[in-house]
Amino acid sequence: SCGRQNQLTSSLSVSTQTEPHNFLGLGIGLKCSVKYNVIVVTHLPTPSLCLSPVCSMGSGASRLYSSLAQTLVSTSTTTTPLTLVSTSTTTTPLGCHSPPGGHPLELLRECEEALRDRPPRLLRAFICPGEGEVDREEPFFSKHSHERFISFRAIKCFVNCPLEALNWAERKYLILEEILTYRPHILCLQEVDHYYDTFQPILASLGYRGNFCPKPWSPCLDVEGNNGPDGCALFYDEARLDLVDSVNVRLCALFTPTNQVAVVTTLRCRVTGRRLCVAVTHLKARSGWECLRSAQGSDLLRNLATLTQSPGDTPLLVCGDFNAVPSEDVYQRFASSPLILDSAYKQLSRDGLSEPAYTTWKIRPTGECCTTLDYIWYSREAFSVDAVLDMPTEEQIGPNRLPSYSYPSDHLSLVCDFSFKKQQEE
Repeated sequence: SCGRQNQLTSSLSVSTQTEPHNFLGLGIGLKCSVKYNVIVVTHLPTPSLCLSPVCSMGSGASRLYSSLAQTLVSTSTTTTPLTLVSTSTTTTPLGCHSPPGGHPLELLRECEEALRDRPPRLLRAFICPGEGEVDREEPFFSKHSHERFISFRAIKCFVNCPLEALNWAERKYLILEEILTYRPHILCLQEVDHYYDTFQPILASLGYRGNFCPKPWSPCLDVEGNNGPDGCALFYDEARLDLVDSVNVRLCALFTPTNQVAVVTTLRCRVTGRRLCVAVTHLKARSGWECLRSAQGSDLLRNLATLTQSPGDTPLLVCGDFNAVPSEDVYQRFASSPLILDSAYKQLSRDGLSEPAYTTWKIRPTGECCTTLDYIWYSREAFSVDAVLDMPTEEQIGPNRLPSYSYPSDHLSLVCDFSFKKQQEE
């Protein structure tokens, strides 16, 4: 409890100074989703595969959700319905978070209060290429000129994880804490089955707008009293970014539709006026399906090439749980794509050429798994990687691995700060 309170006090020491912004803050993230993967990046719990009961956000069990629900209801007669439309007419100052329904620091305090009996969360440092470790764990990242991106993912069945740690009534606070701590401009989530009752209303109150693409045959639907299908979700900060277009893609293999999907959203930076295309996906899991993952990745690359070829070859950020180690064919396809993509998390290595040792560390009935499956790909000719969030150590993760009382997913969130490179004068 004391550890969590000290963390909160530290995280609230945030400068209110504002400066012109010319960067993107992306988070790829946690597997809860939110396959926690952008904060950009987490997995969210898949009820059909968890051993603990699925708990609703409502029914008075959550003051967080109740207060936000009241806010949304009380303002429903004066605000625009939650639809994916351009927000270029808004009067919010450029680059500033101005949540319409609640303050993120207040929600962060509530998360800390709800989790006060749990161990402290994992503390991770940002690494700047060429500069080393820096202190950038701030709910607001308003004094740096870049965009923050997060990716996060959802969870399944684990041997050494206490059932109480998977209880959605508390686990949702861990996921929200991860998001509120880093406050990305773009948030990508996988294995999300609480989109409409949790993430959409809460993030909307903080100034985010999102799009959700469910799996056609979600295993969640086989669970009695389920919360609907799981899928991929992408949120963006409306104060920073305008929507140009968003499409949901059902990935194909040999022209045959599969059960895996992607959300592809084109945005316009309100500071620079430049466009970027962001995609989040979750490819087929398990060994033995390498050929299918390769085909799905090829199909996603074809769709991205079509969607970004005009106007002016829009630069890309692609994140998610690829369920593939770096030696797999699908990884090589992205690395050698004509779209000229590079993997942001290679910046953690000394030579800038190697992926981290792990993005997931868990113990399943089949054994322990410590490997790299999650990535943030970016157009290297258009973006610079300003910082990446480092991975926690084995000691921090603990002997029972992930998920745990300290961390809500079996996949670690990927968080990156990107900035646009200067355009060459014609």
